[in-house]
Amino acid sequence: MCGIVGYVGPRRATPILLEGLKRLEYRGYDSAGIAVGLAGSASEEGGAKGAPKASGNRLQVIKKIGKIAALRAVVPKDLPGDWGIGHTRWATHGGVTDANAHPHLDASGKIAVVHNGIIENYRPLREMLEKDGVRFASETDTEVIPNLIARYYEGDLEAAVKAALGHFEGTYGIAVIHADHPGLIVGARNGSPLVVGVGEGEMLLASDVTAMISHTRQVVYLNDGEVVVIEPSGYRTTGRDDRPVDKKVDQVTWELNNIEKGDYPCYMEKEIFEQPESIARALSGRIDRETASAKLGGLNLDKRRLREVGRVHVIAAGTSWHAGLVGAGLLESLARIPASAELASELRYRNPVVEKDSLWFAVSQSGETADTLYAMREIQRKGGTVLGVCNVVGSTIARESEGGVYVHSGPEIAVASTKAFTSQLAALYLFTLQQARMRDLSMEEGLRFIEALEAVPGAVKKVLGGRDELQRIAKKYSHATDFLFLGRGLMYPIALEGALKLKEISYIHAEGYASGEIKHGPIALVSPEVPSVFVVPDDGLREKTISNMREIKARGGPVIAIGVEGDGEVASIADDFFGVPKGDPRFYPFTMIVPLQLIAYFCALELGRDVDQPRNLAKSVTVE
Repeated sequence: MCGIVGYVGPRRATPILLEGLKRLEYRGYDSAGIAVGLAGSASEEGGAKGAPKASGNRLQVIKKIGKIAALRAVVPKDLPGDWGIGHTRWATHGGVTDANAHPHLDASGKIAVVHNGIIENYRPLREMLEKDGVRFASETDTEVIPNLIARYYEGDLEAAVKAALGHFEGTYGIAVIHADHPGLIVGARNGSPLVVGVGEGEMLLASDVTAMISHTRQVVYLNDGEVVVIEPSGYRTTGRDDRPVDKKVDQVTWELNNIEKGDYPCYMEKEIFEQPESIARALSGRIDRETASAKLGGLNLDKRRLREVGRVHVIAAGTSWHAGLVGAGLLESLARIPASAELASELRYRNPVVEKDSLWFAVSQSGETADTLYAMREIQRKGGTVLGVCNVVGSTIARESEGGVYVHSGPEIAVASTKAFTSQLAALYLFTLQQARMRDLSMEEGLRFIEALEAVPGAVKKVLGGRDELQRIAKKYSHATDFLFLGRGLMYPIALEGALKLKEISYIHAEGYASGEIKHGPIALVSPEVPSVFVVPDDGLREKTISNMREIKARGGPVIAIGVEGDGEVASIADDFFGVPKGDPRFYPFTMIVPLQLIAYFCALELGRDVDQPRNLAKSVTVE
């Protein structure tokens, strides 16, 4: 959701802050701002824990609703100052106004704070501070933070921050600066990610490594309950109880050009077309032809424990949940293990039963999805084993799970997930193969599965070659205000994902259903103005799906079919048909989602939508 960036060092902070905020745009936001420290004359008097205390310093705060370009337009090009913080806000408390944008100051104007998360008990804190005479300038929950810090400030900023943290209920990732402590930032995390960037004679703090990748590849990930103090010379991490915390410095391995658009007009198109490569990366080094199985060493489970798995649960949200539904269906049919996919936001509050022989997968592109993270922790509290399936190395789910699989999609910048979805599928297919081979799947059948899996990147590349036909279909139906997406078996989650993509980026209302459910209510929506999109593989349910298509046609509903190349019967029923390469029916989720991604993308373009940053959405949902 919101984004944080901070800088201390020898260079001017403003260009670095604005660049970092620009790289955080993909997270979703409606306003942005910076606070830069402008140094006065330093006195001899010591400040917090040896930091110099300065007289005449002040903080320059500039914030603006709208895009980063709107903020950049009002920031003086020659604004001095070598330390500061910045923020992109996604409105929660209070409307989208300049006053509600971050950073927020305390009443004296000396302390500035940027904050991701929600302070759930801000109302009583605000009332307490108002009784002390504090006048608030915004409607936000965040503004209580600098004012509470000011209440405890007696020359030691770190101590004041820690004292204030003891009052907050909810989630936060914060960065704090004080006018009298030049070159110093205090950060703290509880449920909202923060990462330190370690440079040479300079330090950065951000909610995401993308904000700092052009300046350093050395990063330190904070855990919940940790506080960090950064200065140009280095960083120091402690718990809220002042106990030092030793941190490992990690190396960011991906290149800066991975987060650039290149020759593509937008990130979403780039990421759709990167899927042959991203799927191949997810499979790379994990297929063992000698045993006709998969190698997933990151699971951190020995063969005996894997063989004893009696049930598998996937916990996820949104697109990742749809990937989990496909994975669960495949596990049951191929490995003969009972499996389910659970909505993380519901599971956490359901008092779930955790069986001794069950295995749980927390699936999240960012590895920071709040609902999934909290559900994972609830399962762990009940003694369950939780493995992560994540894209972001060093993310919270990756660090707190007992093991797992990185999907290696590379940075996914567009808010609507595409390549991460198919890479998550690849990881779940590999786990299914491993489990099936440990049970009843023969070596010969395992090799056939591997051959089909290795053919997926090429098949997806061939589907992408049909972009012009898919653009034609999208243009034809982009005027519709409602869509139905329908599929059976493994295609039901694909229908759900196709509907979600269309909703997310075109703002067209769309619903996904299991095709067999059409008669149980949704058929009432069918009319000449409501297109129905069917995904129709040549599997054992093909004839059933064709019957459902005929039901729609009989009631005057337009039908778009994503089927298999050469399927003349499906093509003859549909008003518009797109065929994917013929293959093993178990692998059609990879190829049949791609046309739905492109239809959603081209509909959005036709309607003039911002496909990379659709309204009201955020890439990483770090609050409930």
